[in-house]
Amino acid sequence: MQIFTNQSLRAKPHIAVFSSTKVGNFVVTTPLLRGLKEKYPDCTLDFFGSETTKDFEIHCPYIDWRFSLYTQRLDFLDALSQAVNQRQQLAGIYDLAINCDGFSEINLVMISAIRPTYIAGIALSLDFRDKLKVAEHPIHKILLDKDWNSREFLQRHQDILQSNYISEIFCRIAYIETDFYQLELPSKEPHFLVPDVLIHVTATRPAKMWSVYYWQQVINWCESQGLTIGLIGSHPQEQQTLYNAGHTEEYFLETTSIIDMRGKTSLIELAGAFRRTRVCISVDSGPLHIAAAVGCPTLAVFGNDVDGDGASPIRLWASRQPHVKLTISDFKCTLCQENSFKNKECLLDNHPCMAYLSPESVINQLQGLLLSSNFLPC
Repeated sequence: MQIFTNQSLRAKPHIAVFSSTKVGNFVVTTPLLRGLKEKYPDCTLDFFGSETTKDFEIHCPYIDWRFSLYTQRLDFLDALSQAVNQRQQLAGIYDLAINCDGFSEINLVMISAIRPTYIAGIALSLDFRDKLKVAEHPIHKILLDKDWNSREFLQRHQDILQSNYISEIFCRIAYIETDFYQLELPSKEPHFLVPDVLIHVTATRPAKMWSVYYWQQVINWCESQGLTIGLIGSHPQEQQTLYNAGHTEEYFLETTSIIDMRGKTSLIELAGAFRRTRVCISVDSGPLHIAAAVGCPTLAVFGNDVDGDGASPIRLWASRQPHVKLTISDFKCTLCQENSFKNKECLLDNHPCMAYLSPESVINQLQGLLLSSNFLPC
């Protein structure tokens, strides 16, 4: 078991990619999956993902087989052991395993447990007692760097990286050359009339959320233009327990004409809805990445300033595609960056990075996106 430094793999290699439970993580992994099939067209590509992203994984044309590492099934260990044994009997040992979430404990254990010939990314040693030491190769120095989101990170690795974008980093670590910015997702035609505007207002980190009163002004402006608006997200109960919805969404439903679409679509149906809508407005969350991937004109509501500093690690995660526009806050704050974005709540009073992102500026950007999607306000 060695760190991968672009060694030759055997004919028809068996490759495993380990992802996470987050929708955005799967979306930004798609260039890697495509690139692996481009580089190793005869490979068998296994994907270890989650129940959350299962819908996308099943319909991804680059994945030959998938298994949910992130699941609540009671027979998990038996099912996992049986599945891995069957895959190795069918396609041979794993020649290469790629870890796309170095913070995931189960990924660290599993990658070493399947005993691949080569590993790209962080893994544990054979005895599971320590991290596997990476080679002194320029690409693998990226793995040792703790600050992927900073401008300095790109300066330190400018001979290798064109950007901080997470998709490019995944590909570089695996020695894959492809279009790092071209995201791909399967979609399904929605069975309902899609509203003109789809919005998503919640996040797992409250520090990334925008004021309910600011959102209401944007919704009211859309209504004044004759636009229909859909509220997207998980089932309302999940929105409460996992995504800090509070009373925000219910308030919108009571005070505006917004259409409740929470929990009413699968992921590929949501992707299909984004293909049909005129524009998506979203905080930093999974639906934002889905909309960006399928080409939907998208307004990303970030509390980051013109330098990229703020509530979200946008240098790392923000889409580089031209149909995605980022908001700009007038308040500079580097506290989230200094805390590696591990703080859930804002570390200052009154959440200034988001408070200084005015609804007027968002509406102005929204107008531009609507014009680009050939919508003429009344």
